[in-house]
Amino acid sequence: MNAWHFAVPVAAYFIGAIPFGFLIGKLHGIDIRKVGSGNIGATNVTRSVGKAAGKLCFFLDFLKGILPVYLAGLLCPGEPVVALAAGAATIAGHMFPVYLEFKGGKGVSTAAGVALALAPYPLLIAFVSWVIVFLVWRYVSLASIVAAVVLPCTAILFAVGGIGGATATSGITIGFFLLISLLAIYRHRSNITRLLNGTESRFEKKKHGDAK
Repeated sequence: MNAWHFAVPVAAYFIGAIPFGFLIGKLHGIDIRKVGSGNIGATNVTRSVGKAAGKLCFFLDFLKGILPVYLAGLLCPGEPVVALAAGAATIAGHMFPVYLEFKGGKGVSTAAGVALALAPYPLLIAFVSWVIVFLVWRYVSLASIVAAVVLPCTAILFAVGGIGGATATSGITIGFFLLISLLAIYRHRSNITRLLNGTESRFEKKKHGDAK
């Protein structure tokens, strides 16, 4: 082991902890934690600030999931455990950011970025499932939960088929995907309750002329 094995995950945590949703809200004069659902993720930014701001938040949260994993691959080539540690630290940073007293987002966008860097094929299928569920039912939370379930399941299938390379098909990666899937579902427990009660907010299609 060398210094990079410790430095990379630590740096990944601080990158993951950058609260882009909170910062975007502040740029618009809004404390995103005090409006809507109170979450700092892209969904609440979209509802509380606007579609453009929400898309920017998603992109930045997604990007910060990719970068630390690629950084780990450059600094510690051939050591997938370091890349996985960087990915886990990035997601932990997003969910529990030191900059916001450890109260962060649900980690879906950032986890998707990490998954893309580790195993793009399962992530692509999970993304397609997210889009289909959202377009049919218009619930972001339901789409995110379904994608969280699909990701490790498809990763297992690709691993059995030997598709995707050594890192994507390793048992450690599969275990990591199972862990982040369970964590994502746990972070959506309040949404699950609202879905069961029929009180979850939907993204309705706006009529012409209603858009901001």
